[in-house]
Amino acid sequence: MVTVLGYGNWTSPISAADASAVTAPPHWVRAHGGFTYWTEGRPTEGGRVTLLRGRAGAAAEQVLAAPWSARNRLHEYGGAPYTVLTTGDGDRVAFTDWADQRIHLVDAAGGEPVPLTPAPEREHGLRYGDLRPGPDGAEIWCVRETITGDRPTDLLRELIAIPVSGAAATDPAAIRVLAASHRFMSAPQASPDGRRLAWIGWNHPAMPWDGTELCVAELTGDGTAGPHRVVAGGAAESVCQFAWADDHSLYAMTDPDGWWNLHRVSLDGTQRALHRAEADYGGPLWTLGAAWFVPLGDGRHLLRGRTGLAVLSEDTGELTALDLPLPVWRTTFARDGDLITGVAAGPATAPAVAQVDLSTGQLTMLTDQPAGLPDPAYLPPVVERIFTGPDGVGVPAYVYLPHNPDFTAPDGERPPFLVHVHGGPTGEVSPTLSADFAYFTSRGIGVVAVNYGGSSGYGRAFRDRLREAWGVVDVQDCATVAEALAAEGTADPLRLGIRGGSAGGWTTAASLTSVATYRGGAAYFPVLDLLSFAGGGTHDFESRYLDGLVGALPEAEARYRERSPSNRVDQLAGPILLLQGLEDQVCPPEQCDRFLEALAGKGIPHAYRSFEGEQHGFRRAENIQAALEAELSFFGQTLGFSPAGVPALELRS
Repeated sequence: MVTVLGYGNWTSPISAADASAVTAPPHWVRAHGGFTYWTEGRPTEGGRVTLLRGRAGAAAEQVLAAPWSARNRLHEYGGAPYTVLTTGDGDRVAFTDWADQRIHLVDAAGGEPVPLTPAPEREHGLRYGDLRPGPDGAEIWCVRETITGDRPTDLLRELIAIPVSGAAATDPAAIRVLAASHRFMSAPQASPDGRRLAWIGWNHPAMPWDGTELCVAELTGDGTAGPHRVVAGGAAESVCQFAWADDHSLYAMTDPDGWWNLHRVSLDGTQRALHRAEADYGGPLWTLGAAWFVPLGDGRHLLRGRTGLAVLSEDTGELTALDLPLPVWRTTFARDGDLITGVAAGPATAPAVAQVDLSTGQLTMLTDQPAGLPDPAYLPPVVERIFTGPDGVGVPAYVYLPHNPDFTAPDGERPPFLVHVHGGPTGEVSPTLSADFAYFTSRGIGVVAVNYGGSSGYGRAFRDRLREAWGVVDVQDCATVAEALAAEGTADPLRLGIRGGSAGGWTTAASLTSVATYRGGAAYFPVLDLLSFAGGGTHDFESRYLDGLVGALPEAEARYRERSPSNRVDQLAGPILLLQGLEDQVCPPEQCDRFLEALAGKGIPHAYRSFEGEQHGFRRAENIQAALEAELSFFGQTLGFSPAGVPALELRS
């Protein structure tokens, strides 16, 4: 029997505890020796990242037991944390451990890891990422980040070679520096004949999606790179991935025409697009080691697009989409002959390790759906829509309508709706199962996830809509979507909220302090004070991000002050909930502290929840659960409904 009850008041079998168990998807897929390897977060184990291996038809084996955690702090977001290689003693896995940030070696079948890199000295730290085997298997090649001082920007980065023998664990001189060309570097790869080294590099103030350089240098007799030349990329061209085609050319995913397409690049810098389209087949290089294409070795290439996988023929330029039931694939792939393995998801499927046999088109799942996954009957339908903003530009969004087979709302009632703002802001949201969204929609609360101007996946011109307009275009696009849903009767105009984390937290706070669209908002680990963020208040990778998003300092200082929510608290359109990890180095707690100081004595309702042991993005199940319950209680109080079964959140004035 279906119960008639107001939106937001429905009871749901999807608890915050259930949702917290579906927040750590598998990642970093590799293939070696007939096995597929991947990392997997464990929210119920303090958020550690374990490493597993498996094959079709067999249960996965855990390579790393607790307390080992395959994660690193390179660029704070981390880079590829492990690689698999064959040694004289069999298959081994080299990985970075979160606790000490050293590289360790462990038997691929499991065992006790041993260190390969030296313990960091007290006056500085060492971080490693983007691990890959050296050309002869006796070394690991990677990026090393050395902390040289107290400021977040006091860093040195190098491409290095580490002996698998373990000699460098006690003798740092055993590590060989391959190259040190740019402030940021990634992907050291030797040519097939071993004579040349290639890598991607870029310098401040560029972000890697603004402009990178694909560099090639001769390897000298001592195994170090000589002077390099740039064969692709530049100030307004972003190479996000490459692979050697042969000794004299490379494949590069780059965007000279404003769209990430696959090119073949000769050592003299001549480029040829293998398939030219107004579609992005690459993306922003947030984490080193990400992959968007896989050379198949026979003149074909697997490409990842926004709507699924496709195979490109180099000879004809023809692109053939694969007919697969899961449309969204993460930027991690492994190839073993005709078998391509990655992490796939869909509207009713959480991210899982999936394997495609290119010879048959068959899709095989190597991992099960996570425990606590919502019953499909309670999952919301997802509809992709394009809304037109006042500037005439289309704003893509995914609408998740309230849905619960046990309840319906009274005739004529319209639901509360939450605008979800993704992070980045150079990121995107995809139509995949979100336990967070289902937590709300199954209670009668709609969610719309917006790919506002600045999002990736829609070409450089769309990303550049946010140039010097952060806090304006993103706010406008989100409001456009929310107000359109209200105008057509899908959402209640008097019960609109906004939520987001990191850059999404910024847009949440910037929206509440600049438009009257929303009655309240929840900001997870947000940016709130632009000047402190740009003045040493964040990590090195993003320390010059605002040059493009807001403007160069000191010329744009007035713009920084005027847009910062911390300077506009008296203009809050409604209550705000702040949720913050206390070990966050990307958006430090000081951002929330300053905002709360500005709120003091203003009489504006607000709440603040902080979490020990959390960095940028919550990883511990108990904290994810507490944050979701706090958010539901908060929106119940601000949007006018009474959620059942959650602790009441105290709003202060």
